[in-house]
Amino acid sequence: MLEGIMLLWFVMTALSVTFVAIDIRSTPESPVLKWGFVLLTAYTGPLGAFLYVLGCREPLPGLHERYVAIRWRQVLGSTMHCVAGDGVGILAGAVIASVMQLAGVLDVALEYLLGFGFGWTIFQSLFMRSEAGGSYTAALRNTFSPELLSMNVLMAGMVPTMMLAMKHIPAARDPAAPAFWFVMSMALLVGFIVAYPMNWWLVSRHLKHGMMTVRQQDDAASSTHAGHASGEHADAASAAHGPSPKVSAGYLAVMTVLSLALFAAGLALTALFGGFA
Repeated sequence: MLEGIMLLWFVMTALSVTFVAIDIRSTPESPVLKWGFVLLTAYTGPLGAFLYVLGCREPLPGLHERYVAIRWRQVLGSTMHCVAGDGVGILAGAVIASVMQLAGVLDVALEYLLGFGFGWTIFQSLFMRSEAGGSYTAALRNTFSPELLSMNVLMAGMVPTMMLAMKHIPAARDPAAPAFWFVMSMALLVGFIVAYPMNWWLVSRHLKHGMMTVRQQDDAASSTHAGHASGEHADAASAAHGPSPKVSAGYLAVMTVLSLALFAAGLALTALFGGFA
């Protein structure tokens, strides 16, 4: 029965990725977030396509700015950006851990380091450095704490799902087996859900950006409209990547401790049910 479920999942995922990759080309969204949605759909299958249609796809021409301005859609963009970037490093870490026969805590540690490293240095800082005035160093500095908080809660959801599933599905430890990719997809899906509330807090405090609108300037009229809209969103994004007056260092420290506590709870839950055995 599991084989049939996985086959259906992979077929639906392939169709979903194809749809999103083609359709999102005409969506006036940031190129980085476009790639993020494609990656998220590769991880989460039809759910990723559903979230793209409901949360980012322009319903009617000229409405994207207002459509994505709603808070939950902004948070969707933030969470999706986190999971898409971190997910690449996490999957690479899982494959390397399997090849090197690392298990338990060593497996999780490698996935965390590569996931955080790729998400922070590449997806958050390198690809979005323009929102920090073009400075890669400033982008690294401004995005470190938000990325850390988001990564911690993402892994809090991922680790128990991944390790406990692999305990009951031995084939899921082999990257050459379909079960491995199915389990990792389910783990990233759970991690996305768990990370959403933390990203809500981060977006509401202007520590992370959400959806954006980037339009092609095809003519003078559209150029004026696009410049106005892009300027608004660039200002919001810049604020998200810069220091926020609404969050004190103490408050940020409390949220960091909370994220670490949630991650520790995920590790404890995994250990309690024998996921590290």
